[in-house]
Amino acid sequence: MRKALLVTAALLPLGVALPASAADTTTTFSLTAGALSVTAPASADLGSGSVGSPVTASLGSVSVSDNRGTLLGSWTVTVSSSDFTTGAQSADETIGKANVSYWSGLATAFSGTAVLVPGQAAALNAVALGTSATAFSATGTVGNNTATWSPTVVVTPPAAAVVGTYTGTITHSVA
Repeated sequence: MRKALLVTAALLPLGVALPASAADTTTTFSLTAGALSVTAPASADLGSGSVGSPVTASLGSVSVSDNRGTLLGSWTVTVSSSDFTTGAQSADETIGKANVSYWSGLATAFSGTAVLVPGQAAALNAVALGTSATAFSATGTVGNNTATWSPTVVVTPPAAAVVGTYTGTITHSVA
């Protein structure tokens, strides 16, 4: 018993001393939201075809960058088209946007946390761009994320279309 008291008494000076006083500092910081943006090729050449036959090609990579840092957020990319025209842009020199079809395909690259939903996963799901359509969307986003896909565009010229180089605009918007 006497040995236990001596050992305990000898160890007391080695113990941690309690502070005479302590002060806590509540510390805060903020994370600010970045931007939600979409990028697409500035131009694309779909190639050539015969009057009355579809012209089909990849538009190139389209990407969304979501740097808003949301918890269970979402985004949707819509796609629309203008009419395609050549020459003096008469009726026979115009291929209406309803003759332009689009399908997104699956994501070719992705980072972050989200549930990605292609607007049109396969060619048989292609949509005419007479009105705007959903190209791609994401739900359940957590933090920052990115997604990339390579959509296919199909232009079906009417039989009355004239020969020429046609120009139009395909627009992707994200919200």
